[in-house]
Amino acid sequence: MQAFKKVDMESWPRREHYRYYTKALKVEFNMTAPVDVQNLLRFCHAHGCKFYAAAIYCVTKALNRIENFRMFKNADGELCVWDKIVPNFTFFHPDDCTFSDCWTDFSEDFPTFYNAITADMQTYKDVKGIKTKPNQPANFYCVSCTPWTAFTGCGSRVADGQPAYFPIVVMGRYEKCGGKVNMPVNITIAHAVADGYHAGLFFRYL
Repeated sequence: MQAFKKVDMESWPRREHYRYYTKALKVEFNMTAPVDVQNLLRFCHAHGCKFYAAAIYCVTKALNRIENFRMFKNADGELCVWDKIVPNFTFFHPDDCTFSDCWTDFSEDFPTFYNAITADMQTYKDVKGIKTKPNQPANFYCVSCTPWTAFTGCGSRVADGQPAYFPIVVMGRYEKCGGKVNMPVNITIAHAVADGYHAGLFFRYL
């Protein structure tokens, strides 16, 4: 069972922002920034690791350091915080150009997580349809990669829907830029639970 705690709305500094962005202006925001992945590429080449799996580890570890990206509403509509969130990632089917998604439990121990996510990638790589691995937990966030495009901005919305309290992270194609290897990374989140400050923290930790 996923562990969580309730937010104390009387003492939470963002309580007025939360109420405003849940009642008056139900918006989400997104931010895109280039992330230098040169050291991660070197690590993957040196250790024979898959870049996508290693990048998902880095993204998940960074998100879990920030409470605002672990928030959700319980069945009673109360704002709560998961102890941790786990990645729900996509993978591409080159034979028919569709994608599926899969989830993997998260461990801060890199070998433990890497072995688990690469095992899931191997097990479910040929399963078609949106959902592959059953029993997706409630404490998930979404992460995907578009390696065909080095974008400068990215966003998604649910028409007539509610802003997502869970983060949505999209990575793009990395390219050499001077002495760096930059990969565009975009994060989308409900403004009710996070601000530009928290997105900035995410990119700094990443």
